[in-house]
Amino acid sequence: RLSDQQKISEPPLSQFRELYLPLTLRPLNKTLVKGDEWKDVGSTQEKRRSFLYEFCQKYNSRKKLRTHLVHMVSRIYVEDRHKVLYCEVPKAGCSNWKRVLMVLNGLATSTRNISHDDVHYGKHLRKLDSYDLKGIYTRLNTYTKTIFVRDPLERLVSAFRDKFEHPNSYYHPVFGKAIIKKYRHNADEEALKTGSGVKFKEFIQYLLDSHRPVGMDIHWEQVSKLCYPCLINYDFIGKFETLEEDANYFLQLVGAPAELKFPKFKDRHSSDERTSAEVVRQYLKELSKEERQLTYDFYYLDYLMFNYTSP
Repeated sequence: RLSDQQKISEPPLSQFRELYLPLTLRPLNKTLVKGDEWKDVGSTQEKRRSFLYEFCQKYNSRKKLRTHLVHMVSRIYVEDRHKVLYCEVPKAGCSNWKRVLMVLNGLATSTRNISHDDVHYGKHLRKLDSYDLKGIYTRLNTYTKTIFVRDPLERLVSAFRDKFEHPNSYYHPVFGKAIIKKYRHNADEEALKTGSGVKFKEFIQYLLDSHRPVGMDIHWEQVSKLCYPCLINYDFIGKFETLEEDANYFLQLVGAPAELKFPKFKDRHSSDERTSAEVVRQYLKELSKEERQLTYDFYYLDYLMFNYTSP
């Protein structure tokens, strides 16, 4: 029992730094799923869950990924009506997932009426780290927790195209200027001033640099560090590659209104070709063999955890 003085002087929640939830494979409640058309999706889901569970048991990353509980849940969005926790992985359908959560929560009547800015800057949805400890643990142990992932290099290239190949008032001056200054020889004054025109090779040099001139960003951070899949027992693992069917199956599982379907529209830059395996190949041609290997190594854990095939 802590004295009053200790309670005041200790950093909040410091005593929970190495507290973990038991890693168990909790069966999915499928009582709300209607029709036989979900049979294959359900079977795929069970395989993904088992694969991740067995990987985490084998790898035992609980010893290696020690982190503060509140930091661990800082990317998780809460929807209390249908008891859903969604861990945000940028560039894996997160904008449309947040639209869905807003509709589930009664904050909007349709996903189509919600703008990009409202989704990302409206602060309509609560994150799990905004609750007290009891609230965090109760939700982690009783809500349906989901994560949606994507092939790591596809996600990386998608992030680069979105943030550096289009005008951006944050990524160009903050990341672009620092990247060009450090990795471009004989950079001209305009590039150094605006940070626009970062090349993919320069971006990869920044990513692989242990002394990066600017920190990491959630759009290209590893999923293992965003959502801690071996420390938090996710009940549902969706993939960007099967996004719509996974998402609509999940909505059935949690008892969402029948008329609510996962949106099909591309959030921004809708005229751009989607980042596919072929698009990724074109970008990887700009890198040396060693850079390609190191980039794969950087995301190695994500490839393993979610059973993606190495490129």
